[in-house]
Amino acid sequence: MKKITHKIYGDSPGKTTELVCFKLGSEQAQRKVYLQAALHADEQPGILVLHHLLKLLKQAEEQGLLNAQFMVFPMVNPLGMGDIGFRQHQGRYDRASGVNFNRNWPDLCKAVEVQVAEQLTEDAQQNIQIVRSALKAWIAQQQPVNALQQQRHIVLQSAFDADYVLDLHCDNEALPHIFTVPQSATVMQDLSDWMGAAATLLAENSGGYSFDEVWSKLWIDLAKVHPDKPLPLACHSATLEYRGQFDTFDELNHEDAERLYGFLQSQGLIGGEMIRLRPEPTPAATDLAATEMTRVQQAGLLAYKVKLGDVVQQGDVLADLIALDGEGAFVERIPVLAGTDGVIISRNIHKYVWPGCSVAKIVGKQPLASRGDYLLED
Repeated sequence: MKKITHKIYGDSPGKTTELVCFKLGSEQAQRKVYLQAALHADEQPGILVLHHLLKLLKQAEEQGLLNAQFMVFPMVNPLGMGDIGFRQHQGRYDRASGVNFNRNWPDLCKAVEVQVAEQLTEDAQQNIQIVRSALKAWIAQQQPVNALQQQRHIVLQSAFDADYVLDLHCDNEALPHIFTVPQSATVMQDLSDWMGAAATLLAENSGGYSFDEVWSKLWIDLAKVHPDKPLPLACHSATLEYRGQFDTFDELNHEDAERLYGFLQSQGLIGGEMIRLRPEPTPAATDLAATEMTRVQQAGLLAYKVKLGDVVQQGDVLADLIALDGEGAFVERIPVLAGTDGVIISRNIHKYVWPGCSVAKIVGKQPLASRGDYLLED
């Protein structure tokens, strides 16, 4: 296991930041796995999951069991980890630009489409190498200037040729769930079972160019541009939501690491005796557009009527919003209603909310016209 430390030069004099990753397995391996945690730096269960996974991977490497190369960034956003003010950690947005750390990653198809157009062949594996070579060259040509650009550039250089890209996040207060593309549904059902996910939410384009999505979208978009050429989905990528922000516990996240290791074994990426028995099946994937992100229209104090995992129907009361101003201040309770049938997979840990705040995610089965083209919570 090789530890690699990258330097990020800050946006003010004398300020530098270190970004650490670990490389395991042979560089000649036919497959590659990229894992990262805490891209949203205020979401930290994944750091502890990868802490435990690294130990398991190191043991597997020492025993000659790794069938792939692994790149692991246990804390991929040191810039966000430093976002502390008034004794509170933030870490979701870059302070200098206002950009969400998990939005506006590059359109990789647009970056390489022209370069590969005349090179593609009738051989799928050769086409994968052509695309990855073009992508490597495009990344190398980039000239990152500010700290955020440098951080992203390091990550792009490490992930561009991975067959699996797994981005570990968490929600406010939630059950485990996954975001991925429909084309990866079979692989991600296997991951869901191992992870014990309450939901796998599918969208080919959720609208925000999130980190995990751009890797799958590259191959999906190229296949659309060149329907006459064999261009398989060469990267299965996903966001893994490990419950809520307060769910960073040694025993819990050690089990998460073992389950993730079991998934990697089931994909043939690690050999040896299975680390544990295969878990029970989890719910089938659903369209992300069928998940309602219930929001409130005014400020107030939440009093929840539902728990995580509850099944609700449209019109059921999810919470009462206690008014904090106006005629009904501190007396009136305004019901917050479910807009669809489904399962509650997340709630807001902050009970004081303001207009536009999301207070629950309800995983339904029927796409909702109200969701529009931008499917992310932001």
